[in-house]
Parts: sequence; C-alpha cells; structure tokens
Amino acid sequence: MVTDVSRVLSCTAFTSGHQTYKQTANMDLSEILKNLQISAEDICSLNHSKPSGDHDCPVARALRHIQDMLKSKTLEDVVVILGFSEQLFRMADDSWLLPDVPDSELRSLFLHFVKSLTCYAALPVCDTDSGTVAPDFYKDIPVRACAVTAVLQSLLFRLGDTAHRTKRSLTRALAPCISVFAVTHLQDQSWTSDASRKDAVALLASVAGTTGHSSVPDMLSGRTTDDDAGLVQEVLDIVKPELTKDNWKRSQATRHVFFWILVQVKRPCLVYHLETVFPPSLLISDDYHLDNKVLGVKCLHHIILNVPAADLRQFNRAQVLYHALFNHLYSSETALLQVVLPCLFDLLPVLEKSPADVSCPRRRNRYDEVMCHILTYMEMEDKIRLRHLYASTLVPFIERMGIVIVRHLKRLEMVIVGYLEISDGPEETTRLAVLTALEKTIQVAWPRMECRMPVLGRSLLRLLCDVTRETQPPEVREALLAKTTCCLQLLDYSTQGKLRAILRDVDDTCANETVLECIQKVIGSPLSDCCRNTVDSCLGVERQPGGLCQ
Repeated sequence: MVTDVSRVLSCTAFTSGHQTYKQTANMDLSEILKNLQISAEDICSLNHSKPSGDHDCPVARALRHIQDMLKSKTLEDVVVILGFSEQLFRMADDSWLLPDVPDSELRSLFLHFVKSLTCYAALPVCDTDSGTVAPDFYKDIPVRACAVTAVLQSLLFRLGDTAHRTKRSLTRALAPCISVFAVTHLQDQSWTSDASRKDAVALLASVAGTTGHSSVPDMLSGRTTDDDAGLVQEVLDIVKPELTKDNWKRSQATRHVFFWILVQVKRPCLVYHLETVFPPSLLISDDYHLDNKVLGVKCLHHIILNVPAADLRQFNRAQVLYHALFNHLYSSETALLQVVLPCLFDLLPVLEKSPADVSCPRRRNRYDEVMCHILTYMEMEDKIRLRHLYASTLVPFIERMGIVIVRHLKRLEMVIVGYLEISDGPEETTRLAVLTALEKTIQVAWPRMECRMPVLGRSLLRLLCDVTRETQPPEVREALLAKTTCCLQLLDYSTQGKLRAILRDVDDTCANETVLECIQKVIGSPLSDCCRNTVDSCLGVERQPGGLCQ
C-alpha cells in the first residue's frame, strides 16, 4: 500500500512539473533565464560573451546558479527548474554555451555541472551491512532521474556535431559520467520505473551516437572508424572507488552497474582491463548474500569466457578462481549452483589439459576432484531441483572427461541406479537427464561396460516396468521408453550381444506388453545402421564384415 501511494505521489509531482515544463517550449531564451532567476548581466552577455577568469563566463555563472537552486527546492520545483534548464541548452547560441575559454576549463565546467545533476538523482547511501534500503527511500528517484535525463539529452543534442572540435572534446569528457548515470537507471530494480528505464535507455543510445559509435559496446570497447580508444576504462574509473571492500555495499546500484558494464566488454578488449575488473568480481562473489554471490559468479564467468587462458593463468589468477568457485559447490542453493557449475566447467580447460589428450600421462586432476564432489552430493541429495541440476551437469562432464570417466564408474553406477529408481514428477526431467548421462557413459567407457551390464541392465529393465505402471504425460512416457531402450541397445552393442542373449530368456507371460515391445527392439533390431555407424565412431571401434567389433 505504501508503495502504491508513493507511486501516485511521484506521478503527480512529475505530471505537474511536466505540464509546467511544456509551457517553456514557446518561450525565448531571455524569458527562460528570467524564470531561472539569472541576473541581467548574464542575459546581456548572451550574444557578446568574452573570455574571462576561470569559470567566470556567463554560462559558468548560469550553471552555478542552477546548481544552487537545486539544493533547497521541493521535488516539484526542481522538476520545473530542470525543465527550464533543458530549454536553456536547446535555445542558447553556441557562442554563449561554448565561450572562447581553454578546452580544459570548459570540460571542467560542464563536467562539474553534469556530476551535480547526476548526484541529484543518486541513490541514498546504505549504512547497513545488508547493502539494501527500504523501497520507500527510492520513491522520488524515478521522477528525479527522468527530469535529469531530459536535461542531459538536451545537452547532448547541442553537442551532437562531431565535426566541431570543441563539441567533440566536450562530449568525450562527459560521456563516461553520463553513461554511468544512464546504466544506473536502466536497471529493472526498485529505484527505477518504466518511464525512467525508457529514458535511461534512450540517453545511453544518445551518448553512443553523439560520440560517433553505432552501439554502446562499440563505445566502450572503442570500435569506430577512427579507431579511437574506448570509454570503458574511464567508466570503470568512476565506478572503481565505490567497489572497494568497505564501500561496495553503500549503494545498491553499484554492483549492478559494474556487472552491466562488464558484460558489454568482450574479447579482445576485456584483457586490457583485467586488473580493474577481476578484484571486484571476486569481492562480490564472496559475499554472504545469495544475490550477490550469483552476480559475482556471473562476473567471473564472463571474465573466464572473454580473457585468454594464458592471462588467466598469469599471477595464479586461475587457481584463485578455482578455489573461489569450488567453495561455492558446498552450497545447497540451486540458484547459486546453476551459475557455479557452468562457470567451473569453463574454467577447468584453463587449468588442466584435456583428459582426451594422450600425449601425457592421465593423472588425477581437478576434473576428477569436481566429479568426485558432484557424485558425493548426488548420492545424498533429496531436493528435486538440485537432483535435476546435478543430473544435467553430468552429461557435459562425461563428454569432456572421455575414457577417464572409468575412474568414477563404481560411484557413477550407484548414482545412476539410484536416480532411475525415483520419479521426480510429471516431466521426469531428472530421469531423462540421467538416461542421457548413461548413454554418454556407455559411449565413452564401453570397454568397461561388460562388468557393469548386470547392474545397469537390471536397473533399466526395472525402469521400463516402473514407467508402464506410473502415470505420466504421453510424450514424457514415450521419451522415457525411447531413451531406456536406446541405453539397452548401447549396452548390448558394447558387450557384443551378451545382453541380447539374456533378454531372450525373459518370460513373456509375466511382463507388460509395452515392456516386451521394448525388449523385442533390443533383441530383434539392436541398432539401426545409421545409429550403429554413429556409435562406432563414438566407441572408436571397427567392425568385421560379419558385424562383430574388432
């Protein structure tokens, strides 16, 4: 209820201010300056400005006056003032707006003004360790952000002439600060509204266009026709002081802004900023709040994917990453493990050679360590979502480890049998994932399947019987039967027909008709020619003319 009232009040204040702002559209510049209570001296100097002392030109006095007016006014008054300020930028002559002063002074003047505007719409400081504040504290932020965005859009419109040296230089100086402001307010968070997010997206696009770039990633990375350097380092320099161990929770937006900027920068640019982005990512991932952990791991995953392996191994960074991620595997939070496991999976090739590489001894390494951990937790896990997550993770690990998976066959067999015995709901996602993992295991570890055939074959036949007795959607039932039959065919094929000989002795008077049909597929047509060729390539075997494996 409090939130709804706050929204109504905010919308009322913005609507009232916006109506007053519309009235300024037909005013001339002198009238706008009078409404801003700017002195007659500055009005007279409108078209006859002369170089003066440091920041003492008419536009400097006008901008300072606007900043002073923003300090002690109500929200509705400030919206009106910012509306007049927007029109001031749109209607002022270039000679008044950009006086003949050194470029460094002009950049300093406008940068100070832009920072003051963005501070007006900044989030309140959080003094608690939680890093969050009540939503009521943000009730005025969207209205303030919309008003400030309009002023910044007007200023960028006047600086849009990239052929003008002064304007181009000024735009380049203001772009990082405006970009951080825009990214702060385009987040789908409690301090934004639909209107403020829409305005922020438009403002960010204007910054990219005004600086001569086709997109925001190009602006940050520096991909232009002129080959100019990107703005990512300047943007990170603005955010960096707020990402220290003591400060990063003082603003709820900081970590989200950092993540948004980070994911815009990819290969090959990111490696040049690794020293800047690596420590904050580790810091965020090491927090005790689940949302922060997930966000930090996403940052680390982006770094792993977009930084060369040699740079990750330098200064032992990859080892630090491995320990940080492995510690998260002890968590029971599904949301965290969903991002940690793929991240760890992409990190392992950086630290270890491929297990399929036969040029060096296949000693136990971190692949085995992670696999042991996953199997241990799978054995004792009883939460359905985590069981499905672990089961779906097995498939890429088995593919990556290849024949080395034989080191874990005993425990893997126990996990597969245990997971096939228990239904996980109408969609049977866990059982289907485990059956896929079993397919991959048979394909890569076929030389060891003969001794595993009694246990695995019995488990698969029991699953066929269970599926015929349980109630599932028809498509799920068909998928389970098809995958189970395929596993039986692969198991028979890898044992050179020994399973087929056993299945011929099944008493057809005691089994379900559907079960008998599946068994008959294994006995009568073990594998189609197409499937046989595919499996042969996976198993790495050659067949004699009679059909037997060499």
